[in-house]
Amino acid sequence: MNRYLKIILVLFASIQGFAYVAGNLMNFENARQVVGLVISQAEHLYYPNHIMPVLSGDGAATIALLIIVTGEALVGLLCLKGALDLLSAAGSDADTFENRKTFALLGTGMGMIVWFGGFIVIGAGLFQMWQTEIGDGSFRGAFIYAVTNGLVYLIVSQPERR
Repeated sequence: MNRYLKIILVLFASIQGFAYVAGNLMNFENARQVVGLVISQAEHLYYPNHIMPVLSGDGAATIALLIIVTGEALVGLLCLKGALDLLSAAGSDADTFENRKTFALLGTGMGMIVWFGGFIVIGAGLFQMWQTEIGDGSFRGAFIYAVTNGLVYLIVSQPERR
């Protein structure tokens, strides 16, 4: 039973990655504008002095958004591969199941890189996105996504019973 819980959690992490890719691609122009607002550091009233240089223009926003979408796609793909690997070993011995965790851990680790590293450290810490209403919403959401990926990572990484 515990193995199937791990598989389902990794599958949900995959769906999460793909859902954000789909949302960003279906709303590409709006997503680009939001990212552009963050990296331009416009409307910063609380801390008007910037840590990072201001990045402006459609090109910078497009590149930043494509980096985000690529990271989210990697979460989806790595976790999907991880869930399938785990499913294929669900009835196997503990060592075999343990050895099939690689992509599940890479995928959920990538989720922490995207949402903790990308949004919380770079977006909120360096670009101070928390200073705007829309940036703060992204920051708060990213915290939830980073933590959930971290929890799934910890659960999946627990050793199997021998």
